[in-house]
Amino acid sequence: MVGGCPTLTAVTRFGGRPLEPPPSLRYVDRSMAQFNEESRELAVKVVYYGPALSGKTTNLQALYEKMDPKVRGRLMTLDTKDDRTLFFDMMPVFFRTPGGVKVKIKLYTVPGQVMHESTRRIVLQGSDALVFVADSRRSETASTLAYWKDMLRNLEANGLDPHAIPIVIQKNKMDLEDVRDDEFADLSRGPKVPVVPAKAIQGEGVLETLRVLLALCYRDMDRSLGLSKRFALPEKEFLGSILSRVEAR
Repeated sequence: MVGGCPTLTAVTRFGGRPLEPPPSLRYVDRSMAQFNEESRELAVKVVYYGPALSGKTTNLQALYEKMDPKVRGRLMTLDTKDDRTLFFDMMPVFFRTPGGVKVKIKLYTVPGQVMHESTRRIVLQGSDALVFVADSRRSETASTLAYWKDMLRNLEANGLDPHAIPIVIQKNKMDLEDVRDDEFADLSRGPKVPVVPAKAIQGEGVLETLRVLLALCYRDMDRSLGLSKRFALPEKEFLGSILSRVEAR
């Protein structure tokens, strides 16, 4: 048991057919933790996952600089001597919609170093959507694939269905030489996982990645919570309320 949540063994064999989870190992219902009826508060947890030095922290730093200070929380980062994120970054974004729904979006990163797999698994608990930040250089192909599989295993260990949770792949470091010219076909995934090119160190593609992910996230929550019908929160208003504050600077 981790953090009060039971851990589950992996139920998908990579490279083969998905295995049906036993009755005692069903995926968790993410909608139960997303919306608080009494306070009319919607909480969304977004996690940036990927290999060490792929650009996860750079993404959050770029978003932080673009964001309206009135709605952004504190960007908390813990670095090691070699300037790598040891634990995780966390940045909350909060606002209230015209329909009276309070929305909190928390952006996290995970530590990329191999030794911190258990920390990555814990940070993934209760995630609503993920950005997989991939280094687009050909030399990083093996590492990218290894961390993709690591993410899928840790999702299932937390009872999260990797085939259902919204995921966007960010093809980062497009400003460097020897970048891949494919769309990460080696990563086993469904057709609904989009790929967004980026140069996060220059701030390019960072906002676009978040926009695509939040659109997927909204549609996922609308199916489970009825955001549009029950709470008069259409997709355009949801995205506009967030992105207008991110693009405010």
